[in-house]
Formats: sequence, C-alpha cells, structure tokens
Amino acid sequence: MLLFIECMLGIALFTFIVVPMDLKNPLAVIGDYPPAIRKRCEQLGLIEKREKQLSGKELMKKSIAVIILVVLASFVMIKVNHAGTFLQGFGWTYVIWLAITWYDALVLDCGWFCHSKRMRIPGTEDMKEYHDYLFHIKASCTGTLIGLPACAAVGLIVKLFA
Repeated sequence: MLLFIECMLGIALFTFIVVPMDLKNPLAVIGDYPPAIRKRCEQLGLIEKREKQLSGKELMKKSIAVIILVVLASFVMIKVNHAGTFLQGFGWTYVIWLAITWYDALVLDCGWFCHSKRMRIPGTEDMKEYHDYLFHIKASCTGTLIGLPACAAVGLIVKLFA
C-alpha cells in the first residue's frame, strides 16, 4: 500500500511540475516534441536549428531533476520505507519510476499532448505528428532505461547509509 501511495504522490508531483511548464511555453520543452514538429519550428524561425534533440540547457535541467529525484528517493527509501539493502532501494524506486514514466507516456503524452489544442505551436497546428503515439511510447522506453542507473544510485545510497 505504501508503494502505491508513493507512486500516486510521484505522479501528482510530476504532473504539477510538468503541465504548468508545458502550458506556459510549449517551445521551452520543444526537445520533447516529435522531430517533424521541431523541424517546422526551425523553419518558422521559432527556435534555432540544432543537431541534437535536446539543447544543453534542456539536458542540464533534466540532469538536475534526476539528481534531485535520486536524493529525494534515497531519503524516502531510508526514512519512510526503511529500505536497508541495495535491492530494496533500487527495486522500490524503480517501480515508482516506471509508474511515473508510463503515466507520462500514456496519460500526459498520448492522452493530453496528442489531443490538446493548447499544446499546439502556432504554425504547426496542421501537423499529423501531434498524433504520433509511437514517438511517445519509444521515448518512454528510453525513459525506462534511463531510470536504471538513477534507481541503481538510490540503491547504492540506501546500501551505504541505511
């Protein structure tokens, strides 16, 4: 039951951070948009042309978020869950990570992003790529893999400090 509550709290926290940011300025999260939409934004002069999907600034923000998550999750695993082994810290954190990742993919990306007119960038409203569900599922598979080292770091911290 505790793990379920933690998953729900993680999902709520993720939603309250991501949704307002996305609504405020969709171009701020353009790295999370399908490539064809990013390319159209470049052609329209809304963003600078870049070789990589994520700019250095976007990558830095995501890296800081992962570091904060590792520290917060380590604290929760030790103080709330009373995890004492690497496998407990890693496993429980990874379950929460997966819940948030797949909520993001299925509810926020495939449900909200793909159908919300508020996420349309002016000049790209006609693009079918807004309904590219496979793009979001693939991104979540990548997110699932990114979670492995982050959750392993939590497991290591639990092992060292619990």
